[in-house]
Formats: sequence, structure tokens, C-alpha cells
Amino acid sequence: MTKLGILDQSHIPEGGTAIDALSQTTRLAQEADRLGYSRYWVSEHHASKALAHSSPEVLIAHLAAHTTRIRVGSGGIMLPHYSAYKVAENFRLLEALYPGRIDLGIGRAPGGMPLATRALQEDRYQTVDRYPQQVVDLIGYLQDSIMENHRFAGLKASPSIETVPELWMLGSSGESARLAAIIGASFAFAQFFGTPGGVEATRHYHENFEPSVLEDHPRSMAAITVVCAESEEEANELASSSDLFFLQLHNGQELNSLPSVETALSYPYTELDRERVRQSRAWRVVGTPAQALEKLTRLAEQYRTDELLIVSSIHDFDKRVRSYRLLADAFGLK
Repeated sequence: MTKLGILDQSHIPEGGTAIDALSQTTRLAQEADRLGYSRYWVSEHHASKALAHSSPEVLIAHLAAHTTRIRVGSGGIMLPHYSAYKVAENFRLLEALYPGRIDLGIGRAPGGMPLATRALQEDRYQTVDRYPQQVVDLIGYLQDSIMENHRFAGLKASPSIETVPELWMLGSSGESARLAAIIGASFAFAQFFGTPGGVEATRHYHENFEPSVLEDHPRSMAAITVVCAESEEEANELASSSDLFFLQLHNGQELNSLPSVETALSYPYTELDRERVRQSRAWRVVGTPAQALEKLTRLAEQYRTDELLIVSSIHDFDKRVRSYRLLADAFGLK
């Protein structure tokens, strides 16, 4: 049976605040822990009025402290902004505090506009792609395997512990899949972005995977947008919030919050807007529990995985929780 995890972006709901969004994230993580979800990941976004996650490592510590079983991690840390050594120390400390429960998902996306990137990388911004070397360095620090000819030979990441956080490379492109295969890391594809080619990228990853100190066989996941309700009609209504959110993102409009269903249904869509919404539905799962079970099982087969990450951007918090409960029942989570 397919396992389910959760990727939460802490959308700030229309009519609410960042504090409301983070409170809902905590409550949802606790419910996911109770329902039997496998892991709970939080994202990294900067200078955003619509999303409350700016520091995943801080939020991970909070969520792990308020749950008991579920793995908690980053989806993900945007590594080019930071020192690989500091990221290794942050996540070693988290692993020491919550052994066997911490995931370190890493990516190279900026997580914000260019102004935020320049501020995050002030005085060291480079056009050269340092990400592959940063990944190698990060693995070395986490595994205590820095080579003798390394520029920081002999350096250890503290604290010294026997376990390591689970490392996942995240991406929405074939290039990310190729790098994960070469390095021998687990790979998660962000299908919820709407980027095509996820199945093909993941196939390449599986077929070209090189065993490493991290994994001796390929492990893949996919993050999928899912809206589940007792009826198709209700599911489609609930999905209209994220339909409008991604439409406005695509159109370059300023995003201040996750729209309510009422706002989304009354929005003055053009014909082009409606076509874009129809196209976006092709990479989402919207429907009843039985429909979601069928579609997600098929996606798991296509992505050659036994685990999916569920993204449910539903404005009404109680109905968002209900969506996750219906999925847990459909999949027989325990």
C-alpha cells in the first residue's frame, strides 16, 4: 500500500495572518501524526506576503517538539543561499534532538524574487553554479567523510552523533534527477509546480542511479496537489482557491494570501484564464476518496515509488483537515 506524507507551504489564508497559518501548520502536523502519515515537510519562501515559511529549520524544531512519531523535514532548504557546513550543523542538531525523525530535503530554487536572493547571498553572490559541489560538501559533513584533499580537511560538523538525517534531493526538472542519480541520493519531484516531464525525469533517475554512502538503491517520491471531499462538486469548489492562486502566480500578479472559495468563484476570469485553469487541473488530483485513491495509486506506479507527498491548499482549515482524513481512510493509513 502506498504511504502518504504531507508537504505544507503554510499558505496565509485570505482574512487571516501568518500567525494563523503557522498555528494551522502545527495543528495539521499533529493530526497527520495521529492519522499515520509518514512525514511532514515544510517549504522555504522569502519576502512572501502569501506564504509563512521563511526558515524551515526553525519550524521543523517546533513541529518535531509538538509531534511524537512522524518524520519532519524540509521541502526544502534552498542550498545556494547558505553554507553547506552550517546546514549540516543545523540538521545534525535537529537529528540529535529528534533521532530518526529528521529529513533534509535540499533544492537549488531561489524561493523568492531576485531582490531576496541578493540579500540572502550578500557579498558572495555568484553566477557560477556551485550547487553540485555544495551537495557533495553537505554529504561529506553529514557523513564525516570529508576527503584529505578537501579545502576544509579535518573539519567536523557538530554535534557528533551516530545517526544522520535522511537526505533528499528535490527538483522539478530532468537536471535535478540526473544530479540525484549521479550522487546516489533519494529524489523527490515537485509535480505540484505543474512542470511537465516528472515521470520521464524520475525514470532517468531510476535507470541511472549510482549506489552511494547515502543509498544502495534508488528511492523516489512525487509531491502532488490533492483536494479530496465527499463529493466531486465540493472537491471542485475547494480546489478553486488553489486554481486562482496559481493562475495569479502565472500571470505575475501580487499574491497576498490563499483566496477563499467565494473570492475564487467570483473572480472575473477571461477565456484564457479558464483555459489555464483547465490545463493546471491535469496535474492535480481533485475528487472523492475513491477517485483520489485510484489516481494517486496510478501516479505512484508511474513515479516508481511507494510514497507520495500530498499538497492540499484548501482555504478552510477544517475542510483541509477533512481532506487529509479522507485520504488516510482511503489508503488505510495507521
